Amino acid sequence: MINRKIIFQVMGLLLLIEGFFLGISSVVSLYYGQSDFFALIITTGICIVTGILLRLAAGNAEKYINKREGYIIVSLVWVVFSLFGALPFVISGAIPSYTDAFFETISGFTTTGASILNDIEAMPKGLLFWRSLTQWLGGMGIIVLSIAILPMFGIGGMQLFIAEVPGPTPDKLHPRVKETAKRLWGIYILFTVAEIILLKIGGMNWFDAVNHSFTTMATGGYSTKQASIAHYDSPFIHYVIIVFMFLAGTNFTLSYFALHLKFGKVFKNEEFRYYLGFVVLFTVAISIVLWHYEGYNPEKSFRDSLFQVVSILTTTGFATVDYMQWMPFVVVMIFALMFFGGSAGSTGGSIKIVRVTLLLKNSYQELKRIIHPNAVIPVRINGKSVPAQIISNILAFVVFYMMISIISTIIISSLGYDVETSLGAVAATLGNIGPGIGMVGPAENYSHIPVFGKWFLSFLMLIGRLELFTVLVLFSPAFWKK
Repeated sequence: MINRKIIFQVMGLLLLIEGFFLGISSVVSLYYGQSDFFALIITTGICIVTGILLRLAAGNAEKYINKREGYIIVSLVWVVFSLFGALPFVISGAIPSYTDAFFETISGFTTTGASILNDIEAMPKGLLFWRSLTQWLGGMGIIVLSIAILPMFGIGGMQLFIAEVPGPTPDKLHPRVKETAKRLWGIYILFTVAEIILLKIGGMNWFDAVNHSFTTMATGGYSTKQASIAHYDSPFIHYVIIVFMFLAGTNFTLSYFALHLKFGKVFKNEEFRYYLGFVVLFTVAISIVLWHYEGYNPEKSFRDSLFQVVSILTTTGFATVDYMQWMPFVVVMIFALMFFGGSAGSTGGSIKIVRVTLLLKNSYQELKRIIHPNAVIPVRINGKSVPAQIISNILAFVVFYMMISIISTIIISSLGYDVETSLGAVAATLGNIGPGIGMVGPAENYSHIPVFGKWFLSFLMLIGRLELFTVLVLFSPAFWKK
């Protein structure tokens, strides 16, 4: 039987946390004397009151969370946070349509970065800060934050951790999941602060430096400028953001080892080597095309190609140029990168490098098995044999991912969009990337998508952020059986 009271209790606690961060955004609004202050304060009050009521309704809930409660909470929290988080946009009148406000908010919490805003600079600073904060919170995961807090209330968080952490298997830095969460958030905050300082040195003001650091480390891609990072004609700023996008797309366990000077563990990691290899391969290929055919100088061809490759590969979605203006050959490579994703255990989305790596290895081993049918030829990564169950899980994940992509592309095309735009919108939302190709490319946005399309793409953002199975399992009748 599902423990409904514990679900109410956890959701109540998480709404109190959301209210706290909305309160911080209202302080930012007050500091800059913006018109969105009351909208943020009102929403803060709504979240806090609702959170308290849910906790009271839970009463003396039994302090356990099994797998089913974990999946329900993790799926619910992104939706509930977005439902409440959209309110200040609507109340302030900055985004009058609730559909648009919800789309913008869930795009933030899922770190997708797909936007409907046509004049970002006209937005009040409190809402811009809240918009960036949704990505920063969503980046490492509301649930990873919560598992560091829930034990204080006598509630275990391991089931939440398993359901939320991106990748085939969660890496734990400490036997106790609470300590793992603390270490993850410690690294996350350290990198964020370091980027803020470097961007300020590069010429950004404090507000823009904070906002862009929030959305870089979250691999979210929201900017305070309509032109994204292209607004800043500064190689220093571009390279700083490239470095931190790359770090954000790296398994945070490896960052932990690097910070403790255990570089051997970093470079021995096969997923990291593949991740680095893909960055180098695609950057070199695109650089040569830009230099030879587009007339870019060598440094700019390298910088723009590296920026776009890292941005798309890590699913951040920042842009320094409109890659839709490049040769079709390059656009196809950019589109292919949308299906790679960052490392497992990073804030990146999409399929993930580790899955791509294991699929490549398994395909190669399958050729060997055909030649030697009686031989036992396991798939290995980092010198260890990968259980057949994990390979089967990855194959199932990729099949589901591609099936959902195809069906979703058909649905979006039925709304009157061309194949390029439909493919781009689905790949960019399901992979939590943001900008796609066609009419949702880096120089465009999603404001023209009809109401049904926005809600449908919002659903894709959710299942993409939670790695498909976490949400899809809720639609299985077996899940709800006693």
